[in-house]
Amino acid sequence: MSSQPIEVSFELSNGSSITIETGKLARQADGSVVVRQGNCMILATVVASKEPKPGQSFFPLSVDYMEKFASAGRIPGSFFKRETKLNDYEVLTSRLVDRALRPLFPDDYFCEVQVIITLISSDMEVMPDALACLAASAALAVSDIPIKEIISEVRVARVDNEFVVNPSRSQLEKADMDFMIGATEKNLMMVEGESKECSEEDLVKALELAHEAIRIQIKAQQELRDKKGISQKRDYPKPLQNEELLEKVKGFTKDKIYAIAKSGSSKHERTEAFDNLKTELIASLGEEPEEEVVKLAEKYYDDLQWEIVRTMILDERVRLDGRKLDEVRSLAMEVNLLPTPHGSALFTRGETQSLTTVTLGTPLDELLVESAAKSDYSKFILHYNFPPFSTGEIKFLRAPGRREIGHGNLAMRSLKQMMPGNEYPYTVRVVSDILESNGSSSMATVCAGSLALMDAGVPIPKHVSGVAMGLITRSTDNKYAILTDILGDEDHLGDMDFKVTGTRDGICGVQMDIKVDGLSMETMREALEQARKGRLHILDAMYATVEAARPEVKPHAPRMEKLIIDKEYIGAVIGPQGKVIQEIQRETGTTINIEEVDAVGEVSIFSPSKEGLDKAVAWVKGITAVPVVGDSYEATVRGIKEFGAFVEFLPGKQGLLHISEISWKRLESMEGVLKEGDMVKVKLIGVDNRTGKFKLSRKALMPKPDFQPRQPRHARGPVPGEGGEAESSKN
Repeated sequence: MSSQPIEVSFELSNGSSITIETGKLARQADGSVVVRQGNCMILATVVASKEPKPGQSFFPLSVDYMEKFASAGRIPGSFFKRETKLNDYEVLTSRLVDRALRPLFPDDYFCEVQVIITLISSDMEVMPDALACLAASAALAVSDIPIKEIISEVRVARVDNEFVVNPSRSQLEKADMDFMIGATEKNLMMVEGESKECSEEDLVKALELAHEAIRIQIKAQQELRDKKGISQKRDYPKPLQNEELLEKVKGFTKDKIYAIAKSGSSKHERTEAFDNLKTELIASLGEEPEEEVVKLAEKYYDDLQWEIVRTMILDERVRLDGRKLDEVRSLAMEVNLLPTPHGSALFTRGETQSLTTVTLGTPLDELLVESAAKSDYSKFILHYNFPPFSTGEIKFLRAPGRREIGHGNLAMRSLKQMMPGNEYPYTVRVVSDILESNGSSSMATVCAGSLALMDAGVPIPKHVSGVAMGLITRSTDNKYAILTDILGDEDHLGDMDFKVTGTRDGICGVQMDIKVDGLSMETMREALEQARKGRLHILDAMYATVEAARPEVKPHAPRMEKLIIDKEYIGAVIGPQGKVIQEIQRETGTTINIEEVDAVGEVSIFSPSKEGLDKAVAWVKGITAVPVVGDSYEATVRGIKEFGAFVEFLPGKQGLLHISEISWKRLESMEGVLKEGDMVKVKLIGVDNRTGKFKLSRKALMPKPDFQPRQPRHARGPVPGEGGEAESSKN
């Protein structure tokens, strides 16, 4: 086995080269590799314990993807200026890798495994999440940790009607399909992504293209493994087996399990019956059975229950709650049930229920989404909460876990496809609180979110619904059953669970985990078609509840108006050190946001009242208005001089109202005519071409008085000061 670094390379269909290297970094890990594309470098390490912990009965795998800000030459923006807990993007990437890797390990392998994937160098055009699973799988491949197969993931996007494998960041911004696909050499394992109403056939094409690219990556990992000389995986302790106990469990519980499964009872009744049967089983083992015997009996019981329920569904086409395979549970929907939120909806499907609210905010409420490569602001936010009472359990309330973040992200990506563009000024936050859960609360969130958005007056053009599907297969006779709207128990016992969201016109989001070998594309097509029918059934009920978005936001929602101004006036609206915009907001009770977009200024004004909105709009319009000679204005007297008054006829614009222009009557002085603060209507009669000063007139808006004809001078008598001349004429 060589101690020198070893590497292999391969090319993507777009000509970009990817290199996988091992033996240089992190050599004390059981397996470590560096994957490089362009300037993007990802370090993946994997370490596994040699033996499981005493009494371990599940596989403890942890996968963490994290980005070092130094990889992009940046310092974190947090108070501590260092990386802390994983952000949502890192959590979502970790989940993508975890879901693909977990089925690779043997069913009886219970040793703890930790996979850490670190972005150590960033490339602005390379999406690191598309390389994370490749790096993790390669680290496992060059280790002696036992795995059944090698895997990889790629991103497939459709850009300008062409499918692209691992597109650049710039290409991805123009894509109308974006899917991450994980697969072994033979089987698809994981799919997650979003699209702008793509067809089921388009999705199948993306899956087929992805699988071709993944096979190339798997071949490169096999070559790296062979170069390193990894020919045999480590042995590991196997769980104890007891055939006599297994037969006893079967004899005591088999018929009873079938009877409970066939009863069609509710979730709680069924769970209680299964738990009681397990208690009876343990009691039948003797007064004080050994702890290992109890755990083994419970495992055999759970395995038998899994097998019996699957067989019942496959052979009798009957489900746990008595439904047909393609039947959606009963639906109930209601909107506007909460008086204060800006939008609300209650969506109930069987024993799953989501109470969802919509809040409309200003651009100041936008969410900062930060990664090592870039920072963006999002105007659409969706949060998903899963309290323990939703399943009748007692647990500590903690910050949202990875499951909540993942489910919320799927709903957000689905609804985002129908959200208005950047021209829509509001920041929109959707919050789904799951009140009951028995299967697919994330799909309930999509449906409730769509209803609540329309209730809030957000102009989404179509409803989006979602349905969770299941698949049960049997290899001995190639029999399978596709299940629509699965229960929580059916999710556990199925070979594939996938969630599909969309409108009447196409798919908006997909999340899929496949556990079965050799799933054909024809079966996939059939499952997607059954999902489409289930989605349409739910959509019909949603349109019957709310046909379209409300034409206006609710009276208590913030009002908004957007003004487009010349960019040279942005500074005038803001004022020195923000004094003007602060004064407008303070005096009108509004929130104002100003952005420069495409060489113009966009002024978004938000107010809880129409009066405040109108006042702020008039104020901003006044600041940005261009005075027009001949127009009239309401002006405020700002100063009095002996020759006239200075008046402000537009915000920030003053002119002279000369004493001669105040009245048709000749005024000797300004005393008693006007005072500071008086409102006076004036007309702009001119602008000095040299100084730019404004000339205003009040009398131009007043009717001109009728003057008496002038009398002859001799009829008017002597004129004061002209006496000498009069005397002279008399002489």
